[in-house]
Amino acid sequence: MISRNSLCVLALLVLLPLAGCVTEPPAPQPVPTTPAYVPVDVRAARGLTSALSLKPQGLASWKDLRPGITDNLRYIRSRPQDAVCVKKPGLLLTWGQLYDSVSELDALLDRLDEDPSLLAERFAWFRLEPGTLLTGYYEPWLKASLTPDATYKYPLYGVPGDLKVADLGRFHPRWAGQRLVYRVEGDTIKPYYGRADIDGQGALAGKGDEIAWAADPVDVFFLQIQGSGRLDLPDGTYKHILYGGKNGRQYVSIGRVLIEKGYIPKEEMSMQRIREFLNAHPDVAEDILFRNPSYVFFQLADEGPFGSIGSILTPRVSVAVDRRMIPLGSVLALRTSLMDYGTGEADPFFSLVLAQDTGGAIQNTRMDLFCGTGQEAESLAGHLQEGAEVFMLLSKRVIASLPGCIE
Repeated sequence: MISRNSLCVLALLVLLPLAGCVTEPPAPQPVPTTPAYVPVDVRAARGLTSALSLKPQGLASWKDLRPGITDNLRYIRSRPQDAVCVKKPGLLLTWGQLYDSVSELDALLDRLDEDPSLLAERFAWFRLEPGTLLTGYYEPWLKASLTPDATYKYPLYGVPGDLKVADLGRFHPRWAGQRLVYRVEGDTIKPYYGRADIDGQGALAGKGDEIAWAADPVDVFFLQIQGSGRLDLPDGTYKHILYGGKNGRQYVSIGRVLIEKGYIPKEEMSMQRIREFLNAHPDVAEDILFRNPSYVFFQLADEGPFGSIGSILTPRVSVAVDRRMIPLGSVLALRTSLMDYGTGEADPFFSLVLAQDTGGAIQNTRMDLFCGTGQEAESLAGHLQEGAEVFMLLSKRVIASLPGCIE
């Protein structure tokens, strides 16, 4: 999902949990009340290690993972080292233990091209059960300008000056972790403006919060779903546009709205299908978009897109996770399949990925794969909805020297 203070409001937020895909969706599996980490025996870990491949990620060497792992280590080191980062059935782990484990993997990268079996010899593998649903997100491009004109007339807003945020946990412990987004009108606080207020009634017009203007309102909506993107400017240059904040309103899936109204069959649902419908039916498009009151504000940058840990996301390497289930900064093995929409074939994917992002729709074991930028990435992210297996790799040395990390 890019939610960050998260950069990514994720691709499949526009879809239903059972949205259509060109491949047969995996059969639903019973989900235990509490997901668990299950140790993999040594023999099975050797088999898993031998099946790992860099090819689906477009990497030439295991050493190509080092920049991302360095970012993960920086983030892990910023956390309280004695604090617990995982407490689930089968695994109890502190940030310090996670740091030592990822550090060992980083030191091993130079040797893995010749001997990848070291990942089984030096690391214990823990399968996350049940299996997960894997979805995708990407960095969209859109035609835009830094000044408005007859072509570029749909504003992209920075965080408005009158948007206020209160940490409710400061008022009562029962509200810990909750925030209130609001505006002040006279001596009254009110919910911040919704999509219909902003795009329909011009609630922010003329207040100086515009940072760019787009040529297509549908592009603006999908940029908000992704949470970040690139602006293709008239002079041939581009700017990254990153997540800045939200209006605090509840998210409503327009995919669900389109299905409930009978506009798109559930089995055909995808980001591409939604875009096709909105472009083909401008008479109802505005009403459909306004059904989702949630609104995202942005900031311009020269680099991006960034994940929740502050690192630049790497295509097919960075993943968004539920930080309550998988700690940010973790190194994971992800096994699934990715559709090649050119051939119609599903290609196996079993590679190491880095937990570097979060998203509002990413809960429990569900995971979101950053697919990159451009048309191919958009196609993959818009349809990706596959069953997947996830494994966490932890140093055997760390486990052996710090008893109590395994429950």
